[in-house]
Amino acid sequence: MIELPVIPAEPRKRKPDWLRVKLPTGKEYAHVRSLVDNYKLHTICESGNCPNMGECWGAGTATFMILGNICTRSCSFCAVATGRPLAVDYDEPERVASSVQLMGVKHCVITSVDRDDLKDGGSIIWAETIRAVRRKSPETTLETLIPDFKGIWANLEHVLEEAPEVVSHNVETVQRLTREVRIQAKYERSLECLRRISQAGMRTKTGIMLGLGETEAEVLEAMDHLLEAGVHILTLGQYLQPTQKHHPVIEYIHPDQFAKYKEAGLGKGFRYVESGPMVRSSYHAERHLFDMQP
Repeated sequence: MIELPVIPAEPRKRKPDWLRVKLPTGKEYAHVRSLVDNYKLHTICESGNCPNMGECWGAGTATFMILGNICTRSCSFCAVATGRPLAVDYDEPERVASSVQLMGVKHCVITSVDRDDLKDGGSIIWAETIRAVRRKSPETTLETLIPDFKGIWANLEHVLEEAPEVVSHNVETVQRLTREVRIQAKYERSLECLRRISQAGMRTKTGIMLGLGETEAEVLEAMDHLLEAGVHILTLGQYLQPTQKHHPVIEYIHPDQFAKYKEAGLGKGFRYVESGPMVRSSYHAERHLFDMQP
């Protein structure tokens, strides 16, 4: 088991009023909720306790995590378990596809843990999952939120060859904080991953968490780096500390600042910017596909 880095314990900052979450409601949400419970389906929306679960399910969007629930990396912001993953489940692509079909998902987001223990980085299962969803639900559009595959770009190609409608890889934070926040990741490697996605002709998307100690100048600089890499879609959301062992929240970013970042991002040339305290990578994911600026 890989231990998370030791971070000095600090009293948790009190969450501001704008981070209060409304309980999910609505007929479509209730329908999906009953399917998830009755058929024991697995979505990262539920296991990650996402605050936007009700809204996304109501819009016909759901996010599935593949390749198990144990990650080979130990990022200081992430609550996913770290350690030695279980063996690859080769039946998983068909099960995910069946879940998408059963739930009637209109836009499917697929993500995964990092599988640095595998020679292919899990990319073959990625490709098989995309194909399986398309066989069972040909009208469903797809977004893949992928790892960096440790810079082994032949593995990235396995995903790109399937041409999902959106390919996303999160840079997560600004350049200065990457080594602290994403222990085994590299800022430049993430930019190269995004560059290759864009050069392959894919709608290219990334996300940044705010409140980790970054400055406004660093966020704007990161935007420039991402645009240079060919990114089309940017999400900006508030980092929330999962447990006391994880990286502390340095600052709660005011909604007005998120609005300022959105305006700045669109002004710089991003084709879609989703920016707000409750925004997560897959928030309004269906809009990122259909409502991008030309």
